[in-house]
Amino acid sequence: MGRKVTVASATLNQWALDFEGNLDRILQSILEAKELGATFRTGPELEICGYSCEDHFYESDTYLHSWEVLAELLVAPLCKDILIDVGMPVMHKNVAYNCRVVFLNQKILLIRPKRILCDDGNYRESRWFSRWQKDRRVDDFYLPRMITSITGQKTVPIGDAVISTLDTCIGFEICEELWCSESSHIPLAMDGVEIICNGSGSHTQLRKNYILADLVKSATMKCGGCYIFSNLRGCDGERVYFEGTSSITLNGVILTKTKQFSLEEVDVITATIDLEDIRCYRNSKRSQAHLAPANESYPRINVDYSLSPEHDTSLPTAQPIRMVYLTPEEEISQGPACWLWDYLRRSGQGGFFLPLSGGVDSSSTALIVHSMCRLIMEIVQKGGDPKVLADLRRITGDPEYLPKNAQELCNRFLVTCYMGTENSSKETKQRAAALAAAIGSYHLHIVIDKAVNACLEIFSTVTGLFPKFAANGGCARQNLALQNIQARLRMVLSYLFAQLVLWARGRPGGLLVLGSANVDEALRGYMTKYDCSSADINPIGGISKTDLRKFMTYAKEKFNIHIIGEIVAAPPTAELEPLVQGKLAQTDEQDMGMTYLQLSQFGRLRKIENCGPYSMYCKLVHTWSDSCTPKQVAEKVKHFFRCYAINRHKMTVLTPSYHAENYSPDDNRFDLRPFLYRANWSWQFRAIDKQVEYLNNLKRSASTSSTGSANKKISNSKIRTGITV
Repeated sequence: MGRKVTVASATLNQWALDFEGNLDRILQSILEAKELGATFRTGPELEICGYSCEDHFYESDTYLHSWEVLAELLVAPLCKDILIDVGMPVMHKNVAYNCRVVFLNQKILLIRPKRILCDDGNYRESRWFSRWQKDRRVDDFYLPRMITSITGQKTVPIGDAVISTLDTCIGFEICEELWCSESSHIPLAMDGVEIICNGSGSHTQLRKNYILADLVKSATMKCGGCYIFSNLRGCDGERVYFEGTSSITLNGVILTKTKQFSLEEVDVITATIDLEDIRCYRNSKRSQAHLAPANESYPRINVDYSLSPEHDTSLPTAQPIRMVYLTPEEEISQGPACWLWDYLRRSGQGGFFLPLSGGVDSSSTALIVHSMCRLIMEIVQKGGDPKVLADLRRITGDPEYLPKNAQELCNRFLVTCYMGTENSSKETKQRAAALAAAIGSYHLHIVIDKAVNACLEIFSTVTGLFPKFAANGGCARQNLALQNIQARLRMVLSYLFAQLVLWARGRPGGLLVLGSANVDEALRGYMTKYDCSSADINPIGGISKTDLRKFMTYAKEKFNIHIIGEIVAAPPTAELEPLVQGKLAQTDEQDMGMTYLQLSQFGRLRKIENCGPYSMYCKLVHTWSDSCTPKQVAEKVKHFFRCYAINRHKMTVLTPSYHAENYSPDDNRFDLRPFLYRANWSWQFRAIDKQVEYLNNLKRSASTSSTGSANKKISNSKIRTGITV
């Protein structure tokens, strides 16, 4: 009797609406699965059309082309004699569902719709799909004629069912169904389902990766069984990066997993499991064995097929692996770098242009591009995915190009430019040049004072007035306007150079402009609207200043770049106000009226813990009690919310950013809030003031009571000792 089964999980870097490319990657994964001896292959969520089609799911074309791709898979000789599970959208009775389609030898066995949709954070699935509400029931699905002509089937089952082979039983969850409180894997296991597969589209986020491992281990530790988790990888057209961590788990231990980040488009893992290990494990769980007979059964789709070979005693089974998780610094080094590579090769551009100021933010961005080049070199030198080298040659326009090292490649891909003014210090200029030399970028230095003065001359000609900095006697409005014109001109010049610098170097194409405003500055609005934070994409826009500093320290040692130490040690500054005796007179934290660490705390409370001004004050008055009085905490909270309200409109033009932090203020997808607020928050701030008054009265009462008690003790002591007052 067969008992050993080899199963495969595919990680694919799919692209929304790239039906041709998506088909090629699916076929490649099936080929690799078969070569590794697998008899069952599962893939990620919506792999046929790509996950991030969004409102294209309203278009009938998306469903038509998905069926066309499935037709290609059904007739492909490669797909013979292997049970295959793919993800695609399906319209049933005029309702759209996010589905798994299971087929074998040109026969569709089951269409399994998603039961629980994801509607939080970055996801809006119920905008396009409905959830399947008929638990443990199936309908007849009428196949399109193009499919019927291949399979000979007019109808197939659609619904909440399982596949019963000659040797085992296979069930399904889809992404969110693993995360939610009503997961299917427990009732599936109770009904004797031994293999559960999950096609997922889970995005990367700092410090999140361990959650996936914990979920799949927990799912099989309770009930036993084999859990095959298959995830998307890469940027398929959105801000998120699907982290690609697929795994195969047995009875609470992970047998194999893919890398969290990789430039490879197809990554297939397999594991050989012994079905008897599942049966013995479950039988030993006596409470489960007593509960299982009362469990309601799932409809079973019987198939005359065996996953295990007839004689399998010689097959070695997979052994547990030791889980190693990336640190946040490693995640910053690799995740945004992979995202940038996907964006670059799919955008048709020739590289990146970065205004490099010599500060932590722009330097971090430059280092992430350098990290991307290092990842590319690893693939090229090891002879990995040939698609990487092919894309590299296409981008550079050189069909014979073979990079020697990461610095040389960075010189091809990255143009950095220090845009100085009379307010810039020589220290930042030197740091920018030193970093550019270390990573190998093609570096420029320009002075933009003439452009700034030209704009001011135009204003002066019209109004007869010439604005001054506050240091020179100007008012706050003049001071801010003079800072903003410098910042905005840097954006204009960035796009000019991005479009023409490759032309000047005798190369084809243009460059993508990189932004470098961090998530804290976006939250506070500490940026000029349409300045050089306005770019094509921003790899650090979802990362906090605190984490960027840690990443820089990590990169200093990892990449052996000593100038990074000076960059991290320097106080963050915009360098938009006049220097005082050649020294900086302006720092970011002084300008903002809060530290970056405080900003992170404000951000987490506002977004993750859903605090308004009053709730935030009530939490921070205790958290900061060692360093601030209740009144000082109140002033800090009020200042944050005033700044947030005044600057929220800037989020409507925020550069598309790599998503990495859960308190991101990106209003385009992740943080759906108004952009016009009542900036004085009158009702909310009065509630805070009342609480401050209450706490101060409480403190005074406690102090008075304490003083009275002390005086009483002194009097009693004098009486006891015979001393008269």
